Amino acid sequence: MKKYNIPIYLKYKEEVEEAIEEVNKPIDGDYTKLTNDELIINFLPLVENIARKQSTTNQASGILSILDLIQDGNYALIAAVNKLDRELLLKSEDQEKTLKSFLSKRIKGAIRRAVDTNRGDIRIPEHKLNEIRKNPQDKAMVAMFFNSVFLSIDAQVLNEDDENMMHQVEDKSEPYNIQLINVYLKGLMQKHLEGNEYEVLRLSYGLDCDKHSAKEIASILNIQGVSSYVRVSELKKQAVQKLIDNVDHSQVLDIL
Repeated sequence: MKKYNIPIYLKYKEEVEEAIEEVNKPIDGDYTKLTNDELIINFLPLVENIARKQSTTNQASGILSILDLIQDGNYALIAAVNKLDRELLLKSEDQEKTLKSFLSKRIKGAIRRAVDTNRGDIRIPEHKLNEIRKNPQDKAMVAMFFNSVFLSIDAQVLNEDDENMMHQVEDKSEPYNIQLINVYLKGLMQKHLEGNEYEVLRLSYGLDCDKHSAKEIASILNIQGVSSYVRVSELKKQAVQKLIDNVDHSQVLDIL
């Protein structure tokens, strides 16, 4: 876990306990009578509990401190309470259980997004990360992983103007942990790919260098002709497919 200021963390816990003592509590389990601020304060310990557990996971270790995770979790708690459907909550037989389930999902999601966002520069869309994590034994998970890493913003480039336009498209994917997987990816690539296949992926995604455009890669690899951009794209897809065909799902799961 990333180092954090223990006195500040303990002070935060004390302040939360004091706030909870002063705020109104649900009467007979009816949380619908509480204001949004009162609900938020009552469930601050839930955020701290989730953040503390998440801070010890492999995904969060060394990335964010528990104080960072609590902050992101609190933002999610506030947003979730503000969207709460009180009429629907009123129909629940166990409002506390319903609230904890509703809030926990959003707090955990926010903390996971915060961790993923701060793990590095390789980008995998969040919904893809979730799908991969849900299907750890599936060979399709391997394809999803490599396609997400290497092919998320691929496009066929016909000329330099088209290429510049492609790079102007906003990348809305989430960063992934380049520190942990950069060397690992290169090792897999060196094992399974040949010459230009390896170089195209290395140069395209800047695994140990600046990222290069298709035009630059074609020049570096001496790929000539009007279809050089297309050939670079073909080599990239060919290389990714070879990784998918040859890498076992357990090797991918090890770095998630």
